[in-house]
Amino acid sequence: MKTRHPLLDRQVELEISGKVAPIRGKLIEFGQDILVLHNGTQFLYIPLIHLQQLRLSTRDNEESYEVPETPFEPYNEPVSYRKTLMNAKGMFSEIYITGNQSIHGYLTTVMNDFFVFYSPVYHTVIVSLHHMKYLIPYTPNVTPYTLTPEQFPLKPSPLTLARTLDQQLRKLIGEFVVLDLGENSNKIGVLKNVDQNMIELANASGNAVFLHFDHVKTVHIP
Repeated sequence: MKTRHPLLDRQVELEISGKVAPIRGKLIEFGQDILVLHNGTQFLYIPLIHLQQLRLSTRDNEESYEVPETPFEPYNEPVSYRKTLMNAKGMFSEIYITGNQSIHGYLTTVMNDFFVFYSPVYHTVIVSLHHMKYLIPYTPNVTPYTLTPEQFPLKPSPLTLARTLDQQLRKLIGEFVVLDLGENSNKIGVLKNVDQNMIELANASGNAVFLHFDHVKTVHIP
C-alpha cells in the first residue's frame, strides 16, 4: 500500500549530496528508494540514498502550474529506482553524477549494481547505481545535441557485461580506463588489479595509484 507523503503535490526544495544549490520543484511521487520532482519543465528522478534534506519551499506561494503526465511511471504503481531505470532504457536522458558531471545520452542496460549509459561524448559509460544523483528523461522528440538517429544510433554495449561492478572491473584488468569521467588525472590509466575493494591503476607517469572501490562512480574506455 502506497503511503502519501505529507509534502506530496507541494512546492519543495531539497538538498542532495554532491550538489551545492538546492533543487526546487513540485513533489510528484515519493517511493521507498526514489522520489520524483517536477521543476516546471522537467521530471527529476532522485534516489533517496542521496537525499540530505527535504523541506517545504520558501517560495510555496509561487504561481501553481499543471504538471504533465509522467514520462513512464504510472501513478497507480509505486515508483522505484530499478523500475525507473528499466523504463528509461532507450530514452534520451540526462544523468547527474557529481560536481559538473552531467551526461546526456541513452541508458542501455541495467545490471545488479550498475547500469550502462551510451553518450555521444563518452560513448559507453558504466555508472554505479550508488552514485547517480538524479535522472531526467526527455520527451521522445528530443535527441542529444539535435543529432539525427543516423548520427547517433542507439548501440548495444561493446563490452561483455558482468552482473556486478566488481566483476566488471575485473574483466577490464589490463585495459586503459577512465574513472569518474577523468575529473582527476590520477583516475586515468591502465587498470592493473582489483583486490579487497582496492583498485590499482598505473597513471600517465607509470606510478601505481590505489582507489577504494566504493568511491568509483563511473568507468569508461576512451
